[in-house]
Amino acid sequence: MDTAATTAAGGLTFRDATDADVDTLVALIESAYRGDSSRTGWTTEADILEGQRTDPEGVLAVIKSPDSRLLTVERDGTVVACCQLEHRGTHAYFGMFAVSPALQGAGLGKVIIAEAERQARAAWDATEMHMTVISVREDLIAWYERRGYRRTGRMTPFPYGDERFGIPQRDDLQFELLVKELD
Repeated sequence: MDTAATTAAGGLTFRDATDADVDTLVALIESAYRGDSSRTGWTTEADILEGQRTDPEGVLAVIKSPDSRLLTVERDGTVVACCQLEHRGTHAYFGMFAVSPALQGAGLGKVIIAEAERQARAAWDATEMHMTVISVREDLIAWYERRGYRRTGRMTPFPYGDERFGIPQRDDLQFELLVKELD
């Protein structure tokens, strides 16, 4: 996939993450999902999970994987968002999506997910985009449904006991597969 930066609407620049981005991206992802800073935005998981969302090793693994890329989004030279794209045969996987909490709710996420879908189609001929979302995150799932994703009812267990994914605050967490057909 082309690693050159591309510019889209809203003055955003999309590029592949590099090793030098790891600490910035970990901080961004943590700020969007965990702790008090995440409560500024609407994507917080602070009420259902404590601890970390990711770590430098996890981010670096995505950057280094030959079938994956971590799309980094900048505005005026500042990293404001990111998302993982992974080539999985006829479909692509979308994950590790984070938008700076201070910028959430202004339409940035819509632009980023549309660009991620475009790039997955262009680079890999992906016909579908897949993602997993914690099933109790009804507001987040509804947001993805408004973007054309559909719930499949296919669940996978949450990795209880593996603190790399956070410390669950409830015992009913699982991931649901969401799928969107790409045109």
